[in-house]
Amino acid sequence: MSADSRTRMVQSAALLLRERGLSGTSFRDVIEHSGAPRGSIYHHFPEGKRQLVREAVEMSGGWVGDAIASLEESGDPVETLRAFLGVWAEILRASEFRAGCPVVAVSVEANDDEPEVTEAAAAAFRRWTRELADGLHGAGVEEERARRLATTTVAAIEGAVVLCRAERSTGPLDDVGAELEASLRSALVAV
Repeated sequence: MSADSRTRMVQSAALLLRERGLSGTSFRDVIEHSGAPRGSIYHHFPEGKRQLVREAVEMSGGWVGDAIASLEESGDPVETLRAFLGVWAEILRASEFRAGCPVVAVSVEANDDEPEVTEAAAAAFRRWTRELADGLHGAGVEEERARRLATTTVAAIEGAVVLCRAERSTGPLDDVGAELEASLRSALVAV
């Protein structure tokens, strides 16, 4: 039972969560999707589905956080926003509007019996917000305003993705992107 199959299972869980949600993703689905041997799931995830989901959320959250940090190397928050929106638009179109955010899926469905799963989702959102806020602050936006704009950006994009899935259109993402860009430009002009 290789670490390779373990990694494939975590990645498969993240992909399935973004399309099926928490309640619609089972161990059986993950095994089938990843091609991992049946017995390996309990070997790699002795705490059960909760552990697998937590690790899938941590992996997804880390990937997005790293992507935001990498995009911000340009030093232009507006370009970072455009690139991030472009990635989301491509994900939505490529999945025929079935794929959403696995972190959102878990946030909506996790309950009080799964605090470590909920905390993993909250940690991902905090990191994304922090990365965006750091980029805005680095571009000269006052720290508190940068934090508020970053929170607004994460919330607006995640909400737009939900609307896009429902409407089968990137229109909501385009609208949210235009308003967020105007807000960022306004904040940057005030610098």
